[in-house]
Amino acid sequence: MKETFDAASSNAGAPRRATLRVFSLIPTGKFVFSAPRWLLLVAVLLLFAFPVSRAAQRTRKLLFLTHSAGFKHAVIPLAEKIMPEIGKKFGNFETTVTQDCSSISAENLKNYNAVMFYTTGELPISEEGKKAFMDFIRNGKGFVGVHCATDTFYKWPEYGQMIGGYFDQHPWHTDVVVRVEDKTFPATAHLGASFKIKDEIYQFKDWSREKTHVLLSLDPGSVDLTVKNVHRTDKDFGLAWCHPYGKGRVFYSALGHRDEVWQDERFQKFLVNGTLWAMGAVKARVAVGTE
Repeated sequence: MKETFDAASSNAGAPRRATLRVFSLIPTGKFVFSAPRWLLLVAVLLLFAFPVSRAAQRTRKLLFLTHSAGFKHAVIPLAEKIMPEIGKKFGNFETTVTQDCSSISAENLKNYNAVMFYTTGELPISEEGKKAFMDFIRNGKGFVGVHCATDTFYKWPEYGQMIGGYFDQHPWHTDVVVRVEDKTFPATAHLGASFKIKDEIYQFKDWSREKTHVLLSLDPGSVDLTVKNVHRTDKDFGLAWCHPYGKGRVFYSALGHRDEVWQDERFQKFLVNGTLWAMGAVKARVAVGTE
């Protein structure tokens, strides 16, 4: 820091005027120059005048629960590996993978924008955890269910209402044609009018398109409807849907059984963009039922 004091007067008898000039020495490479302190103050004030929002700085986070209290899918280790990779690559969000159901707690859920389930059976989540989980969604956060998430919590009706229905057998495990019912939704915009894929195909009970917004459905003309365990006489086989739940958002994909599906970039982008919607990071018009 360098300070100079200048005294000036108009004549010998006049009172002196003192001017204090304060400069800062700022190194720039091998040179040093002096800048007035007021200029530095202006720079600091500008930073406060145009702050970067904390929300913009904060990275979105997904909690991915893969606990199997029932049937354990062989694809789980691969899904646990791929989901953090594609979340970062296509969605710029972080993914925490866990099989620990105690992570579903009010305190821990504060750290996340959405929860994803690849689960089966009656998960060992406490009553307090269940309440925290539903409050988490209702109060504005997101839930993403993948494949067997509908094969979960049959004894907890509120969960079934939230996710939109329950697994009711898988009559087909073959190449099928999937119809894209909403071609503008962020998760489906890249898929065209329809596409072919090989996967285990679920059907659902306690499910109706009147209660949700259908994104993908099975083309019934691409499968044999006379095989065992086809229960839906209306031939309406939804494969992906979304809807609001309280102030939050629910996104579900029935696809996701096979390794090849998780390795398919079409599915990866579908899942990531659906998760972003559930987080509230992207917007879309979602009409439930006949809206």
